[in-house]
Amino acid sequence: QSQLVASGGGLVHPGGSLRLSCAASGFSLRPYAIAWFRQAPVKEREGVATISSSGFGRLDYADSVKGRFTVSRDSTENAAHLQMNSLVPEDTAVYYCAATLGDITTRTPPSSFSRWGQGTQVTVAS
Repeated sequence: QSQLVASGGGLVHPGGSLRLSCAASGFSLRPYAIAWFRQAPVKEREGVATISSSGFGRLDYADSVKGRFTVSRDSTENAAHLQMNSLVPEDTAVYYCAATLGDITTRTPPSSFSRWGQGTQVTVAS
C-alpha cells in the first residue's frame, strides 16, 4: 500500500523549532514534487513550502515563513522534511505533506496534488 506519513508535530514555545518529516512507503518520491501545507481552524489550507522533484531542487516559500522554514528531501530515506525555526503562535496549524508530478509552487492549489499525508499538529504556545 503506497502512502505518505507525516510526523514530527508537537507543542513548542514561541521561538522554538520543530522538524517535520514526510515519509513515503510503497512508492518512490523521486519523481514527485513535494509541498507542505498547513490549515489552522476556520482557515483555508495554505501552501507554505515546496520542493521540486529530485534533480531540480527548486524551492518556494510562503512569505509568512521565508527565512524561518526550510524544506528538503532525502532520497536515501525516501522522505521530505520541513525544518521550522523561530516559530510563532500564528504557525499553529495542522501540517500536511503532499506530492504530485510536475512543477509546483506554494500557490499550487491542494486539488492539484494526488498524494497526501495524514497531517500532524503543530502548536506554538507559551
